[in-house]
Amino acid sequence: MGFFQELKEQIFGTPVDYRALIENGAVVVDVRSPQEFKSGHAKGSKNIPLQNLNGKVKQLKGKEVIVVCKSGMRAGQAKSTLTSNGITCHNAGAWQRVNF
Repeated sequence: MGFFQELKEQIFGTPVDYRALIENGAVVVDVRSPQEFKSGHAKGSKNIPLQNLNGKVKQLKGKEVIVVCKSGMRAGQAKSTLTSNGITCHNAGAWQRVNF
């Protein structure tokens, strides 16, 4: 493995294979507003706006979750909320940058 690849993995962690997670039952949750979601979203993703996420935690229990948004900021907040509730969660960042 090259020096830069090793450095990248040390800083950002091991790359996540989102496609494999989805094939194994992970759920993609887009935490943007309904209007943002309607303007474009990842195929098969479910829209749960960040401000509504706490009320939907029970629906996500027992599932592995991949969260996306516009830039990764709201997805980071969503990941914190979900992991604090015992849900395995991955922040995939901006929905349009991730190839599911």
